[in-house]
Amino acid sequence: MYLFVIFASLFNSLLVGLFGRILGRQAVIYMALLVMLVSLLFSLIILYEILLLNNTILIDLYTLFILDSYKVNIGFEINGLVSIMLLVVIGISTLVHIFTAGYMDHDPFIVRFYVYLGLFTFFMIILITSDNFLQLFVGWEGVGVCSYLLINFWYNRIAANKAAIKAMLMNRIADVFFIFAIVLILFYFKTVNYIIVFSLIDYIQTYTIIISLFEFKVIDVILFLLFLGVIGKSAQIGLHTWLPDAMEGPTPVSSLLHAATMVTAGIFLLIKCSFIFEKSNFILFLVILFGSITALFSALVATFQYDIKKIIAYSTCSQLGYMAFSSGLSNYNITLFHLFNHAFFKALLFLGAGSIISSLMDEQDMRRMGSLIYKLPLTYISILIGSLAILGFPFLTGFYSKDILLETTYISYSIDSLYIYTMGILTAFFTAMYSMKLIFFVFCIKTNVYNKWVKPQENNIFILIPLLLLSILSIFIGYLFSEIFIGIGNNYLYNSIYISFEHYNNIEMEFLSPIIKLMPLIWTVLGLILSYIFFYKLKVKNKMKKTYLIKMKIYEFFYNAGFFNFIYNKIYLYFFYLFYEINIKNIEKGLFEWCGPVGLYLFFRNISYKVRKLSPYLINITLLIIFLNLIFILYFIIVYNIFLIDNIYVILLIYYIIK
Repeated sequence: MYLFVIFASLFNSLLVGLFGRILGRQAVIYMALLVMLVSLLFSLIILYEILLLNNTILIDLYTLFILDSYKVNIGFEINGLVSIMLLVVIGISTLVHIFTAGYMDHDPFIVRFYVYLGLFTFFMIILITSDNFLQLFVGWEGVGVCSYLLINFWYNRIAANKAAIKAMLMNRIADVFFIFAIVLILFYFKTVNYIIVFSLIDYIQTYTIIISLFEFKVIDVILFLLFLGVIGKSAQIGLHTWLPDAMEGPTPVSSLLHAATMVTAGIFLLIKCSFIFEKSNFILFLVILFGSITALFSALVATFQYDIKKIIAYSTCSQLGYMAFSSGLSNYNITLFHLFNHAFFKALLFLGAGSIISSLMDEQDMRRMGSLIYKLPLTYISILIGSLAILGFPFLTGFYSKDILLETTYISYSIDSLYIYTMGILTAFFTAMYSMKLIFFVFCIKTNVYNKWVKPQENNIFILIPLLLLSILSIFIGYLFSEIFIGIGNNYLYNSIYISFEHYNNIEMEFLSPIIKLMPLIWTVLGLILSYIFFYKLKVKNKMKKTYLIKMKIYEFFYNAGFFNFIYNKIYLYFFYLFYEINIKNIEKGLFEWCGPVGLYLFFRNISYKVRKLSPYLINITLLIIFLNLIFILYFIIVYNIFLIDNIYVILLIYYIIK
């Protein structure tokens, strides 16, 4: 059962890729759905056996190599954390497979798309079930390659080509540091197995390493390199620009990337390596800093966007920032809870956006939408539930994880907890702003864009079923699973998450004042009111262009996402090309060519010219050299009495020289 869940997606992808044309479109779709549904059933059984019965399964499949004292296996570790992630990944992937059958039924390359989806799911499962860092890196790179293929699925679009290359390059930048971290782990721990590495942390903690005349702790260096990998994969500030551009792919790709798989891989690594991260307060502070800035900045950028998919994409960056700084505060169980809840309402938002885009002939600009509440009522209900869940509306899924995340932030034993709490509250405020902006622009504001050729209507059953299921889950799943993650006294996750004693603060949040507990709700309601004023009342009265907000430079700054793309594409690349023209170009066409083929060619050509000039005297010079060698040999024979050796050898030697 366990191996079936791990390898079923791979075998299905291989089968579809090899025989998809023979089987036909319908057979491929139903076969993929059957495999995913069976895997989902088995993942529920695994959740019961592992999480609720508090077990851990170790599968040692194959020894990859043994080199001196180094040993690396292909194996799998399934504990409470992994069982939850399996349910999330396979559950969301199953719903995306169903949605794809309706969303891309007109696409002639849907068979190839299902191959990519299956491979993407397989590598994500490898990532979360691996029992060592090297195997995790295989899944880590696998989802990166599959994301490139999926984003660039419509390869005849230039924007998709650029977005795919950008995602690949930015993830490779972070992955280089991840490789260095794995090398250091293998060098100092003599293994990459999780259990052994986590067991030896206290022993290695005193080791130091010298880098550029500065001495650092080995643990700090390893954690810093791991966190750089997390920054790229989970789109933290600085390496986040690939995530909004990834919206150029089909909408099912966006849902799978943002909800349950690729971007959550970095957060999963933070939670998985909690045994290591708890040993370095400095690295935890960096995680807090990057996470809080990412959360607030992405929420601000989302408020000023008009592309429906980009708003949800920046919303994902913001929620990943929440998860990152929660992990930095050692609240790993709450981070996992928010990741679990986020997967369902974010998938709901993306699939709802896909339903809208499909109904409007691939239109994504919200300024060309409006009044869809009458045309797409089921999609409106789905988007509304997802939006209320993400802003933490009481008793929806997001409320149970988001509020407790902010409460534990306020009571954290750190000097910067008030700063982080303020950043979290402001993020909640702007989350309400952009969530309601999406609702108003798409469904409520009157539009005159549509003509007789555009008649929006609800899509087919394959699109509506995932929306219905995700709407139900976005309402109830947070309440049903809350005790597993945050219940005091349970031990469901103790075998997979470590929180040091000085960072444990779950009891104190029960004694917070009601004002602090209600502060997120107060700021969320304030955000809803301001969103209603700016994006509905003023828009309806045609006064939006007269507001001072539009004329401010801050609007241009956040509309262009902080000019990160401008900095990377214009300034950074300009200096890179300048450096290339001045240095690299001269080195490549100067030093390398001189030491390489051009230099060797010139060297031997000059020698040949000199030899050719000596050709009239070549016979005389050869005879002179032979005569001198003969005299030299005779001298040694006479002086050192080499005749003691058999004369036959001397005669043969002289004959050979004369010849």
